[in-house]
Amino acid sequence: MRVLIACEYSGIVRNAFASLGHFALSCDLLPTEKPGNHYQGDIRDILDHGWDLMIAHPPCTYLSVSGMHWTKRGLRDPKLTEDALDFVRLLLDAPIPKIALENPISVISSRIRKPDQIIMPYQFGHNASKKTCLWLKDLPPLQQTEFIEPRIIDGKKRWANQTDSGQNKLSPSADRWKIRSETYQGIADAMARQWG
Repeated sequence: MRVLIACEYSGIVRNAFASLGHFALSCDLLPTEKPGNHYQGDIRDILDHGWDLMIAHPPCTYLSVSGMHWTKRGLRDPKLTEDALDFVRLLLDAPIPKIALENPISVISSRIRKPDQIIMPYQFGHNASKKTCLWLKDLPPLQQTEFIEPRIIDGKKRWANQTDSGQNKLSPSADRWKIRSETYQGIADAMARQWG
C-alpha cells in the first residue's frame, strides 16, 4: 500500500506503516526528525501521486478550540483560521481513496463537520489524556488496543500527563508546540495495523 503521511515531520506514523512493509512517505515543510522517506515541501505538490491512504495532521494552531480565544479577542487575524480551514478542506477532498485527518478539538467540528471518532492515548497503551478527533473517509474507526487506568483525584480521572487539577504538565517552552503535536506511538501502531 502507498501511504502518505501529510504534515508529519516526526516520522512516527510513517515508520509505523513502513515497519509493516508499506511504502510510506511523510511530508512537511520541516525536515524529518527520523530517517525514512520524507518529502520536505508543500503537500499540494504530491497529493495526486497515486496514494492508497493518507493520514493527515494539519497544523492546529489556528484551528484548535484552546487557541481560538486569541482570534475572538481580536489578538489574531481571523483570516488565519479561514486559511487553515481551507487547507483542511483541501486535504479531506484529496484524490485519495482512504483518508484520516487528525486534529484536537477544533473549529473543524463546527465549520466543516463533526469528527467520526474521538480517541485518547490511554486507549492505546499510553498513560496520557489528549482528545484527538479523527475525520475518516472509507476507513473504520480505530479499535482500542490497550486501556490504561487513571489515578483518581477528588473523584476525577487523571493521567500521568495531567496535574491533579487536570491541566497539562508540560511547561511552557520554545518547542512545547512540537512536543504536544507528536503522535503517540500506540496510536500510530494502531493506525498502521488496522488501516494498513
